[in-house]
Amino acid sequence: MTAGQTDPVVRSPYGAVRGRCEQGVAVFRGIPYAAPPFGPRRFRPPVPLPPWDGVRDAGAFGPTPPKPPYSEAFAHYLSDPVVPGDDCLNLNIWTPQPDPGARLPVLVWLHGGALTRGSSAVPVYDGHAFARDGVVCVSINYRLGVEGYGLFPDMPPNPGLRDQIAALTWVHEAIEAFGGDPGRITLFGQSAGAISIGALIAAPQTQGLVRRAVLQSGPPEASERAKVRRMVRRMASRLKIPATAEAFAAVDRDLLLHTQAEVGKLSSPVVGGPAFGIVIDSDTVPRDPLEALTEGGAAPGVELMMGWTRDEYRLWLVPGGLLDRVDRLGAVAFAGAMARCHRGSEVPRGYRALHPEAGTAEIVGQLVTDHLLRIPLHQLADARTEPSYVYEFAWPSNLPDLGSCHALELGFVFDTGQAPESRKLAGEGAPQELADEIHAAWVRFASDGDPGWERWDAAHPVRVFGDRAPDAENGVAYTAYGPRDRELALWATDAAAVTPEQAPPVRRLRRSGALRRH
Repeated sequence: MTAGQTDPVVRSPYGAVRGRCEQGVAVFRGIPYAAPPFGPRRFRPPVPLPPWDGVRDAGAFGPTPPKPPYSEAFAHYLSDPVVPGDDCLNLNIWTPQPDPGARLPVLVWLHGGALTRGSSAVPVYDGHAFARDGVVCVSINYRLGVEGYGLFPDMPPNPGLRDQIAALTWVHEAIEAFGGDPGRITLFGQSAGAISIGALIAAPQTQGLVRRAVLQSGPPEASERAKVRRMVRRMASRLKIPATAEAFAAVDRDLLLHTQAEVGKLSSPVVGGPAFGIVIDSDTVPRDPLEALTEGGAAPGVELMMGWTRDEYRLWLVPGGLLDRVDRLGAVAFAGAMARCHRGSEVPRGYRALHPEAGTAEIVGQLVTDHLLRIPLHQLADARTEPSYVYEFAWPSNLPDLGSCHALELGFVFDTGQAPESRKLAGEGAPQELADEIHAAWVRFASDGDPGWERWDAAHPVRVFGDRAPDAENGVAYTAYGPRDRELALWATDAAAVTPEQAPPVRRLRRSGALRRH
């Protein structure tokens, strides 16, 4: 498209929509992909929306799913706009060429937020730059918290994941009308969005719908049913109602959100309290997603890109002053981390031996990061026969103490670093050249499956963004993990790994700059 064109109208299989022409890109916002999930449909699986007559206006973001606001400490770093209304199962599309003959690659974004917060309306997730660079970008809303992931005896589980499946089905059937190629759909998501993608590509209902997937700071996993039940039962106890979907559906939305926020205060990844999550069920998630993808032959032919940020844990600990508090707790914090990660006392000793300069909070944070992210993502890359690519985001925020924290890479991936909402996490002066580099890698992967670095193999190359090693060839930094060195170079260490014979190579690698603070 070119600037100055009239508002584009696309006739999809579900009905016609009128978008907007913005800076040479056609944008369609708030398109419903399922019926509003309230009234008699509350807590139930999504219901298809019948095709509509006439031309539906798609100029503004649709309603966001019900969610509690971030605490004041987290709201200082993260934005989460609210758009009121019931029609919250909607999606947005940015396309450079809304023409059925364009057959462009498609990226479908699933936001993070611990399955309790976030939406497609966050300005950081604006898809304009992807459309500018020849990719159709789609972002979706899905039910959150107890509405999307509560576990009840009288209702099928995982309605939020079922929303995502419905949205992906809609995209597969309709995206050609918007210029996309239904045979080149790439899912990409961060944190809870990446966890969702792990379940989606393993789900029986989505086989053949996805060509590629990007998992950013989130592994394929299923939550313990007992943990999710505890969350629901504690909410029911506070509300003085039965722990059933029927009883919850009768509760006022605002009261439900307030109760959810109160009960979920200990749901931090580090603390590991009761939380909402995707659970195994006979329909959508018949097997643990990581097992299905590594042992069960799920998602055949799906190429993967996956990675993490170097200091994930800092977004979990810095808001509210938890970083200093964990440092002061010392041995008590270590004991909690061992319980959280199901490790013995030898593990913190191993971390200390490799990183004597690190404080308690750093070791605890990296131990939990390894348990939650690095180890399962390495297992996934090791097990797949299809091409896999692994990265690490290492650029540190310009704000105090955040380092290369969870979610910091998002403004670089979307090339939205100039948005005030991106600067809340990155600070002022984030390098545009790094955004150009990272954004281009995502575009390349969606386009042809090659982001621009070595695919995962026996040498275990990890592309490091934002941390130039002094001996890197052609200015490209890699972290290469051997089968045993990986256990040492990662923070994930056990006592057997830290021996006098093995420790010197790790120190030598760290001095070289090729392996830093993993």
